[in-house]
Amino acid sequence: MRTPTRRTVLGAALAAAGTGLLAACSSDSMKGMDHSGTGHAAPTTPGGFVAPNGPEVAAAEAKRSPGPERKVALTATETGVDLGGRTVRTWAYGDRLPGREVRATAGETLALSLANHLPQPTSLHWHGLALRNDMDGVPGLTQEAVRPGVAFDYRFALTRPGTYWFHPHSGVQQDRGLYAPLIVEDPKEPLRYDKEWVVVLDDWVDGIDGSTPDAVLAELAKGMGGGHDMAGMGNHDMSGHDMAGMGGHDMSGHDMAGMGGHDMAGASGAQGPSRMLMGARSALLGGDAGDVAYPFHLVNGRLATAPETFTAKPGDRIRIRLINAGGDTAYRVALGGHELTVTHTDGFPVEQATTQALLLGMGERYDVLVTAQDGVFPLTALAEGKNATALALLRTGGGTAPDASVRPAELDGRLVGAAQLKADASVRLPARAPDRTVQLELTGGMAKADWAFNGRRYDPAQRHPVAVGERVRLEFRNTTAMWHPVHLHGHTFALAGDGPRKDTAIVLPGATLAVDFDADNPGLWMVHCHNVYHAETGMMTVLGYRA
Repeated sequence: MRTPTRRTVLGAALAAAGTGLLAACSSDSMKGMDHSGTGHAAPTTPGGFVAPNGPEVAAAEAKRSPGPERKVALTATETGVDLGGRTVRTWAYGDRLPGREVRATAGETLALSLANHLPQPTSLHWHGLALRNDMDGVPGLTQEAVRPGVAFDYRFALTRPGTYWFHPHSGVQQDRGLYAPLIVEDPKEPLRYDKEWVVVLDDWVDGIDGSTPDAVLAELAKGMGGGHDMAGMGNHDMSGHDMAGMGGHDMSGHDMAGMGGHDMAGASGAQGPSRMLMGARSALLGGDAGDVAYPFHLVNGRLATAPETFTAKPGDRIRIRLINAGGDTAYRVALGGHELTVTHTDGFPVEQATTQALLLGMGERYDVLVTAQDGVFPLTALAEGKNATALALLRTGGGTAPDASVRPAELDGRLVGAAQLKADASVRLPARAPDRTVQLELTGGMAKADWAFNGRRYDPAQRHPVAVGERVRLEFRNTTAMWHPVHLHGHTFALAGDGPRKDTAIVLPGATLAVDFDADNPGLWMVHCHNVYHAETGMMTVLGYRA
């Protein structure tokens, strides 16, 4: 691990004491880093909106009654990781893939220090958490990016138990190895189980034959007209808006291809082979399954040819926490020889439902219970529409492990999605007419790589206003030819008809999805497609609380 250069970071004190702050740096090593109460203020907020570090944010955090600290140190660094017989260079948290799990208890305060040893600025977004706005980790919106050689202290109350995860919100860094689970335990856990298995799914391209996510983004950002063969397009949407006119916008850490100062070929300058995917089809996803041809798909950082094995005893009741950390891939998941009892989605309990398979879009999480049978069984994650699988094994006894190509019959069996689930009564959003409807049309296509909301690419100065106390309806109308997993920061929304509470939901092509949430967490909050390449070419926007 290289020793970064220390640099002094001066800025305004945040409005409330006890917030996470960018460390002041004054020596030549990371040892002795100053984590005192001086640091960067959040980026400038246009008049009339709550600032990410404003008094309203501090007051909302105080109401959460932050409890004892759970201290964690995290280092983002360039490293080699073993995928199971194949070692690649990537960026990761420490030297692990996924990063080491962070586990805390609801009611505690997470105090995590991120040291940036990467060659680029970075950040941490806490996916699914309703937390204070200045800790949400969106450079140019809620904080300044954490520069190379600098540390940043994230500090916030953990109010809800559940299965969450964290990753950067800086460019396409998430599609490297920069992700890890965050498990918030319930001090009054109502479920009874013998073992717990955290399963993180991922599509992998970084370091394979010279490829980097930045090079993939640069290729996709050219659009289908950028020198690519038009054959095999399938149903890709050929309509859209021209890239012209974007040059004057500060993308503030969300660098469009060719728009910022980043080397789109990655730190090494390598480009690698074409990774553009054409002709991937899935009926479950309404047609086009994705844009990127990933060479590998992983479960807990392992290739299907060298899978992780989880051991238990026959009859054990196992809680499996499933997280899709992929960049461009939905996964259909099944455990051979078992049924899954769904207990939670996106951290919130549901009325329990039994299924044989689940579909997870990028950013979604599901918790399931299984009663382990006797033998060795494949946990298979089918890369939906991409003709590839990831694999892990459950072993409770003897027997020969299935090979990497195994496809359990359950994958083609009964499948439950969010639309078929109901929120548990304890977390059901009370019936109420919306005070405000925010209409977000999903626009653009792969032809011109002009993904956007309402035909307008991401501009951090744009605000869709909301006000504290409102019931807000988000109406996502997908006019594109692709599916999109839409994600709301800092809140959870409810699907219609007492549907589950979620923060990420799939919107199929040609469909409209209306979801409701209560505006109870002031600040500036991202709404975006969790396909990292759609987001980085423009499909992001901001909800802003009126001051």
